Amino acid sequence: MTQISILGCGWLGLPLAKALLENDFSVKGSTTSVEKISVLENLGIQPYLIALSENETVGNLNDFLENSTILIIDIPPKLRGSATDPSTALRKTFVEKIKNLIPSIENSSIENVLFISSTSVYGDTSTALSVTEETELNPDTESGKQLVQSEQLLQSNSNFKTTILRFGGLIGEDRHPIKFLAGRKNIENPNAPINLIHQEDCIGIVIKILRTPEVSGQNDKSEWNDTFNAVAPFHPSRKEYYTQKAIDLNLDLPEFNAENSISGKTILSTKIENVLEYTFAKPHL
Repeated sequence: MTQISILGCGWLGLPLAKALLENDFSVKGSTTSVEKISVLENLGIQPYLIALSENETVGNLNDFLENSTILIIDIPPKLRGSATDPSTALRKTFVEKIKNLIPSIENSSIENVLFISSTSVYGDTSTALSVTEETELNPDTESGKQLVQSEQLLQSNSNFKTTILRFGGLIGEDRHPIKFLAGRKNIENPNAPINLIHQEDCIGIVIKILRTPEVSGQNDKSEWNDTFNAVAPFHPSRKEYYTQKAIDLNLDLPEFNAENSISGKTILSTKIENVLEYTFAKPHL
């Protein structure tokens, strides 16, 4: 049985861990909350209390990684602000966390790392643009900038293979942007396309990557040391989509401001569909 360590059992990491158990993986999971230890344990997840900082790691990281061959890193940067804003330019906390984590990975049994990143690494664009994994990275937020640096740190390390999975906006049964946008006025960029993905597909894509064989004499597929965009193939305009969602959920309609509206980028997940042969469970969100 393959053992996997998931660093960060939060909104996505916890249901992912549950799904992996159901797919015959053995799972170790980390949390920063003492109260959540019993939740993980009751689900059959081997729980670890681990907190990363730019200076040190609190918790038994070596035991957390021991005997696992795959590490899934699912800890968001949680940074705000412009990448060029002087007030945030020196905030290197997330990158430093990854730097401090890497020696422990190097000295462990981990062979493959799956890093959960974000399509924010591409930045916004004022013109219509179709974005693939080959599109130049141009983050315009501090979190996006640090994700790019973290991706590069992991993929450049020859001691293990790293696959980057760049998710669009995350939605689920308990999480949807319309609950924040309902009734708001002067919302920008009504004509920009949405780039969202449902939690169910996030989990499905991760499992698909884990289930795809490595390169061998009989198989020419390798999904390690690769990069994938993960966004549902459904890109109506923000105005069209959020207005309809408000109607569906009987919420106050959002009001948009068409002045200075950008056309925006459309994130393509064609590579996931073609290379992984993945079919989206929630294509229309």
